[in-house]
Amino acid sequence: MKIIRVFPSRTSFTPTDPMAFVGDPGLWRPEADEVHVSVAFTWDIAEGRRLQAAWLVYYPVVKIGGPAIGQHNYSSWFEPGLYVKQGVTFTSRGCDNNCPWCAVPDREGNLRETNSFAPGYIIADNNLLQTAQQHQAEVFAMLRTQRAAVFSGGLQASLLSDWFVDQLKTIKINQLFLAADTMAHLRPLEKALNKLDWLPRQKKRVYTMIGTETIEAAIERLEAVWQLGGMPFAQLYRSIDGGENYSQAWRDLQRKWQRPAAMAAAHKAGA
Repeated sequence: MKIIRVFPSRTSFTPTDPMAFVGDPGLWRPEADEVHVSVAFTWDIAEGRRLQAAWLVYYPVVKIGGPAIGQHNYSSWFEPGLYVKQGVTFTSRGCDNNCPWCAVPDREGNLRETNSFAPGYIIADNNLLQTAQQHQAEVFAMLRTQRAAVFSGGLQASLLSDWFVDQLKTIKINQLFLAADTMAHLRPLEKALNKLDWLPRQKKRVYTMIGTETIEAAIERLEAVWQLGGMPFAQLYRSIDGGENYSQAWRDLQRKWQRPAAMAAAHKAGA
C-alpha cells in the first residue's frame, strides 16, 4: 500500500522521504492509496484536522492519528521510518513516573517493555532506565551493531547505575540526554554527570524545562546545569492545549540555551 504521511510541523524526528509532507498539499502530489495525517502534539490537533480536510480535496482516503490523537497501541505497534525518520526506535513505552507537566502517563500509561523492538541508533523511550536490566542488555547488544547512539528520550538521572554506565562504554555515543526540570533534579543530575565524566560536555545534553518560574530562576537552574558539566537544552513548557504566549525574552532565553556554540561562547567570555 502506498501511504502519504502528512505532519502539521517539522521536528527532528520527521521523515524526509518523498512520501512524507509537512503542511498543505503542493503542486506535486504522488499517487497513493491513503493519506495519513500524523499528529504528535496535542496543540497541533486542530491543525491536523484542518490538514485532513485539505488533503481530502485530492485523495479519497485521509486518516488522522498519532500520539496526540491516541489511536495506536504503542505497546506493540511501530514501523521504522513510517511516522518517524529512519534510525529512531522505541524499545519500551510509557513511564511509571507521574510528573505533573508530562502527558506520557495519560497517553501511554505505565512502562511496558517491547519484546521484539526494531533496530535503530536513536533510542526514543520515555524512560529506558525503568526497564529491567535484561531488557537494557538487549538494547545495548542491538546498539553495538548500529552507528553512534543517541539516547533522545532522556535517561532518568536518579536511576543511572554503574552497570548502565559500563555498558555505555561499550558503544559509540553521539549524545545522551538527562533532565533537570526543577531545582530538586540538580542533586541526582550531579551524581549522574560525575559517573559520565569520561564523556565530553557536548555529548551530555540536559533537558531543562523553563517558563514555569521567573526568568531569573530559570537562568539560575540553567547555569547550575552548565556548572555541573552538562550541556543544557532549554524547553519552554507547553500545556496540553499549547496556549502559552511567551514573551520574546523567554524565547531568546530558550534559543540561547539550546545552542551549544552560543553557550560555550558566553561562558568563555565570562558572561
